[in-house]
Amino acid sequence: MGTWGTGPFDSDLAADFVEELEGLSPEQIIDVMHRALQRVAYSGTRVDGGDGVEAVAAAALVAAQVPGSGIVIDPDDGPKETLPQLPVSLRALARRALHRVTEDGSEMTQGWVDSNDAIAWRQEVQLVRDALDTSG
Repeated sequence: MGTWGTGPFDSDLAADFVEELEGLSPEQIIDVMHRALQRVAYSGTRVDGGDGVEAVAAAALVAAQVPGSGIVIDPDDGPKETLPQLPVSLRALARRALHRVTEDGSEMTQGWVDSNDAIAWRQEVQLVRDALDTSG
């Protein structure tokens, strides 16, 4: 897996997830995002790194739709087509998934070569969580 930064879309897996949304119907997009978040939110004691990457990307896309969230998706990172209005119910699922990716047992908390990158990644995830926390 290629990772070039600490943001929600700074890896090959995240880019692949966003690309997977291209050309889907609104219902299919919502379903793909729901499944990505649910896989992590309700996983066992171990959160798979690939699943975690997808959940963080999905959560950022959800947070970007929260009015006043301050989460802005760079057009180079996000889907080329405008996403449908995502159900508000995805916000709670996204919060739970982000909580899980930062817990012990998550592959996403391990493997950072540089401890500063690990800290920066946690800060990025926290920004998304904060945006979702203000959404109700």
